[in-house]
Amino acid sequence: MASHKVTFKNERGFQLSGKLEVPADNKVTAYAILAHVFTGNKNLIATRTISKCLMQHGLGVLRFDFTGLGDSEGDFADTNFSSNVADLLAAAQFLTDNYEPPKLLVGHSLGGAAVIYAAAQLETVKAVSTIGAPSEPEHVTHLLSKQIDKIKQEGVAQVDIGGREFTIKKQFLEDLASKDMSQVLSELKKPILVMHSPQDTTVGIENAAQIYHAAHHPKSYISLDGANHMLTDKTDAHYAGDMVASWLCRYLDDKTEDSPPLKTKSKVAARLGEDGFTTEVIAGKHAFLADDSDGTGELDVGPSPYQLLASSLATCKVMTVQMYARRKEWPLEDVVAHVNYRKEEPSESSTSGLYLTCELELTGNLDQKQIDRIVQISSKCPVQKALLGSAEVNTFARDSESV
Repeated sequence: MASHKVTFKNERGFQLSGKLEVPADNKVTAYAILAHVFTGNKNLIATRTISKCLMQHGLGVLRFDFTGLGDSEGDFADTNFSSNVADLLAAAQFLTDNYEPPKLLVGHSLGGAAVIYAAAQLETVKAVSTIGAPSEPEHVTHLLSKQIDKIKQEGVAQVDIGGREFTIKKQFLEDLASKDMSQVLSELKKPILVMHSPQDTTVGIENAAQIYHAAHHPKSYISLDGANHMLTDKTDAHYAGDMVASWLCRYLDDKTEDSPPLKTKSKVAARLGEDGFTTEVIAGKHAFLADDSDGTGELDVGPSPYQLLASSLATCKVMTVQMYARRKEWPLEDVVAHVNYRKEEPSESSTSGLYLTCELELTGNLDQKQIDRIVQISSKCPVQKALLGSAEVNTFARDSESV
């Protein structure tokens, strides 16, 4: 992936901080804007994971901090739901001016309500998706319930939201109360995907039903069964991102933007992104992501270096075995290589400290002599030979212009 820090100004002149991510081969089918949860930011686990999932499906994704949150300028106390919508419109203008107009808006929680309002004002948006969104923006006031009376009487109060203190002013409540999302949905007439967890205790599942019934066809619903409101389990966030991307394909043109891929004269190139250890990899014509899923990688959006190494061994073994069996015309119908590995302190038996085991699952009418020979042949695969010390690696530095 290519990840860029971007900034743009909203209608109030505040500079908003964003992150634009595009596929590793830089071929973008369409641009999307991803809106985070109420009082959240662009770097939440769910926001980052969904963004990368969309990007892996060919989308360019802009995630940004609303005014007064994360790295964006402004005072959160002076913001409201209307200003969130205005920030989304500013983000759309940024994409339009510098890349191309966004075709998808995705919003999580109150961000989901905001993208519905923004989509109603953006002709270029072809589809909208909400995740755990309230059916009315005013629903968010239940998070402020203990301080509602004080806010109404004194005009302002400090409110604890998710363990953090935020200043909420009376104008925030008044702005929420003035919104009628059912009316906006009835006039939207754009494809909408509603995603919600039946176990969501922050925004109840009835909100999804109300959004769905108020919207026009084409409309779809996907249950995020077992997920919590914040999608803190990366598996749930991955699922949500993949489902949005798959659903959107029906509403996009097939053409892609042919922009130059990551420049390399090598057979393989890898570049570390700005978030954690997520790394883009170009292998010939193929582009994918790797991550530190064995260790500190937060997002786990791709295999780890050791998983890639084990994958190389497994694929090489099955190719070698099948090639041999086909040449011998043996009845080998299928072969699966199951590889496990562990990392320990170096020893006499393994100077690298890496220990790998491979179990071959063979299907076919093979006798024991053939099975033994297949196991023997698999150990002669080129990758295993390289792992056992026949490979030489020379590393040197060069400037980016010579790549």
